[in-house]
Amino acid sequence: MEREEGGRKKEDGPWEIPPTWQWVRMGDISEIVGGGTPQTSDPANFGGSVPWITPADMSNHIGKFIAYGARTISERGLENSGARWLPKGTVLFSSRAPIGYVAISSEPVTTNQGFKSFIPENGIDPDFVYYWLVKAKPLAEKLASGTTFLEISGAKAALIPFPIAPRNEQIRIVKKLEELLSDLDAGVAELKATQKKLTQYRQSLLKAAVEGTLTAEWRAERAKRGEPLETGAQLLERILAERRRRWEEKQLAKFKEQGKTPPKDWRDKYPEPVKPNTADLPELPEGWVWATVEQLGYVQLGRQRSPSKLTGRNPVKYIRAANITDSGINFSDVLEMDFTETEVETFMLKPGDILLTEASGSPQHVGRPVIWPSAEGLYCFQNTVIRFKPLLIGSEFYFRLFQAWQTLGKFIEIAGGVGINHLSAGKFSSIVAPLPPLVEQQMIVEALSTTLSELIQQEKIIEKGLQQAGAQRQNILKAAFSGQLVPQDPNDEPASVLLERIRAERGARESSGGRRRGRKTREGVA
Repeated sequence: MEREEGGRKKEDGPWEIPPTWQWVRMGDISEIVGGGTPQTSDPANFGGSVPWITPADMSNHIGKFIAYGARTISERGLENSGARWLPKGTVLFSSRAPIGYVAISSEPVTTNQGFKSFIPENGIDPDFVYYWLVKAKPLAEKLASGTTFLEISGAKAALIPFPIAPRNEQIRIVKKLEELLSDLDAGVAELKATQKKLTQYRQSLLKAAVEGTLTAEWRAERAKRGEPLETGAQLLERILAERRRRWEEKQLAKFKEQGKTPPKDWRDKYPEPVKPNTADLPELPEGWVWATVEQLGYVQLGRQRSPSKLTGRNPVKYIRAANITDSGINFSDVLEMDFTETEVETFMLKPGDILLTEASGSPQHVGRPVIWPSAEGLYCFQNTVIRFKPLLIGSEFYFRLFQAWQTLGKFIEIAGGVGINHLSAGKFSSIVAPLPPLVEQQMIVEALSTTLSELIQQEKIIEKGLQQAGAQRQNILKAAFSGQLVPQDPNDEPASVLLERIRAERGARESSGGRRRGRKTREGVA
């Protein structure tokens, strides 16, 4: 055994540990069991008495222990799948989509194939293993492989390092961890509760803004004073007239360039934007009118990314969905590809353009909007992004409207696709939107500006607090598994003796033909 400075050991381990500890592998101190899914086409495989847990059940799970998931399987489903009964005290570890959800079974359970579950040997505390796997997630991820998604196999899971401590010290560490982490978790829960309230307030504020509630008193006061106001209907007429005028101007320029005389019926070929179907829509505030997004501006998908265009004579930076965040454009990861002069003219971004994510692996991120800033240099955009160029109206109100739609789930309702969710330019163009008078749009933007900026500051403070809590948690776990959280007791049996006993017990089981692995029947797992 190699010894480091101060008598500490570092054999096959990522950091130094006390001399009474020992670095081993997860396969040395536990049995590793996978899971399975019965044929989903056979309803008889599901709805039985067998608790069956998937990574999805763990995504919003709170607490260290778990006993059931959203679905159950039948005894028949268990028999005809790779699932196995796992005894109480098994440490469940999601091995894909994503890697790193951890929980301890408080009752016998089964899992699907998204887990590599660890059944600790005698002398290895399940709680100690639980906290270790929470800490060791990055170490596990380094062992994963895969193209569609990363996955850690049973053989690789067995190679995850494990710092085996004396049995009594394991118990002392767990007790101290739960003391420290319970206080930390209480603080985190309070921060997240406040964060949730701010999110709900933001949603209600945006909803009130785009529905006209926010400016109801302003409209009433203006009506009392009898002040004239261009209505939304009148504004829409101006927009549609301007839209047609620009089309006609462009067509005449084409005829002139081609040396042709415009035919008599050329104006009849104008592509009218889709009109709104208002049959089932709620009543709007006085002076507002319904319109489709296409009526209010120009909707366009960006240029498709092509391997042949990644290099060329005219490299241009382009914005893709990954660059659009809740905080604005992320310029730290902007890519380039070749654009012709014509393509640059078509896809060049200009201040005031509203960009929305057209495609995302997460439904919640579809339709995420940003306003293109006055950025230095030339930028175009990819076809994972939709551009909306408002016509005769400001960008800010419709940016807030699209924000409201995204946070309230409107884009999720219309997005489609398997694996990747697509909004599509066609679906976005046909969405029916409210059009307030231009003056009222400006009032709404002003009313939102101060409140939202205050909200952003509060959200940043909370996010910083959560980050600090996360860092503190990692420091506590690092101290725990470095032997620095509780003092060592010289009377404790060293880990080397415990490890030898585990090996002896395993050898005896193998000699007798026995095993501790998950079973097809519940017998012997309780």
